[in-house]
Amino acid sequence: MKIVPIADVKAHLSAYVNQIETESPIIITRNGKTAAVLVAPSDTDLDWILLSNSPRLQAILERSRKSIAEGRGIPHEEFWRQVEERQGAKLAVAEKQAEYKTKKARRKNKKEAATSK
Repeated sequence: MKIVPIADVKAHLSAYVNQIETESPIIITRNGKTAAVLVAPSDTDLDWILLSNSPRLQAILERSRKSIAEGRGIPHEEFWRQVEERQGAKLAVAEKQAEYKTKKARRKNKKEAATSK
């Protein structure tokens, strides 16, 4: 672990970013006090950081908490039943679209074969 002042990080940020890819986090200080930590996140860490700081997601969660507190939530089993139902509908639509594209391609090939004779 390395501790560096913010002025040094400003001057050499690229070098520090390269360094954290192979070494442990870098503690950044301002006036001798910890101000930040520079780390190379894993994909999961990055997802968590982005989602936990998303105002849109936080608003959705707050509305959900309020709804549950007011007794308007749905049971766990019902939630997952609805998820499976929606996924099944999406799969059915995707299958129909693929079937349509295949039929369309066959018709096009037949037309091309007929005109080339």
